[in-house]
Amino acid sequence: MNNFLSLDDVSDPMAFAREAIELKKNPLADMHLGRGKMLGMVFFNSSLRTRMSVQKAAFNLGIQTMVLNVGGDLWTLETQDGAVMNGKAAEHIKEAVPVMANYCDILAVRCFPGLENRDIDSEEKILTAFATKSGKPVVNMESATLHPLQSLADLITILEHQPKPRPKVVLSWAPHIKPLPHCVSNSFSQWMNKADVEFVITHPKGLELGTKYTKGAVIEHDQRKAFEGADFIYAKNWSSYNDYGKFMDAPEWIIDAEKMAWTNQARFMHCLPVRRNVEVADDVLDGPHSIVVKQAANREFATQRVLKELLKELKH
Repeated sequence: MNNFLSLDDVSDPMAFAREAIELKKNPLADMHLGRGKMLGMVFFNSSLRTRMSVQKAAFNLGIQTMVLNVGGDLWTLETQDGAVMNGKAAEHIKEAVPVMANYCDILAVRCFPGLENRDIDSEEKILTAFATKSGKPVVNMESATLHPLQSLADLITILEHQPKPRPKVVLSWAPHIKPLPHCVSNSFSQWMNKADVEFVITHPKGLELGTKYTKGAVIEHDQRKAFEGADFIYAKNWSSYNDYGKFMDAPEWIIDAEKMAWTNQARFMHCLPVRRNVEVADDVLDGPHSIVVKQAANREFATQRVLKELLKELKH
């Protein structure tokens, strides 16, 4: 593995997730692997779980970290080729990334889409710049279209809690107060389509995700039908893909105890942060089948498995 940008960088997702579970038994067993190594973490957007879990995973492997916030700790960066830089941006990503690479053995980057132009977001200009201009391994801490660290943690969580060998996993659209990116939903769809699960996506008509990510999943617009017999319910809001970035107000899609009763005593999952009583009712989040905190905890070990693999490459 030279980079961890998407599912495509993992040859066997199920085995990779199981190996991450093994790390939990003795998280500090490999601290020697990262001795003398530096991880540069670059945030174009705010973060809680990603920032803390990546730093903790690095610590477990003996890796030191430097954390930079674009527009705060470092200059606002220009990404356009041929730009006349007479505006807000003080430095171009063409210089910034190689400079960061001089000081770091691995780089990790987090950036969000603009949700205004689908083609521009799909180009992944920032992530691509880090991957092509650094000459160092790059970790995707969430990009314009994908969030593979979250999805690996999700798969770990499902493996730890599955009630049967091939559980039914449902990704359900949930309401929100504003349009959100597709990153988590795209990645989760990719990983579930490669996992040994029965995977169903349910959402209101008009909120289809890109078929590039959902191909292989069952799409069901009847939320109740989708929930029937489910072992896991994963709630997530996303904006329209076809009418790119468009917001839809459908409060009736909230996940509550009545809907969870349609399932096979399903475990409830959410990537967090979650807007209580908008996306999900309190009685679900605070109920005995909610595993959102355990899911968040697995972000540490998902990242540790990725960093461990990248360290192997650095030694070659």
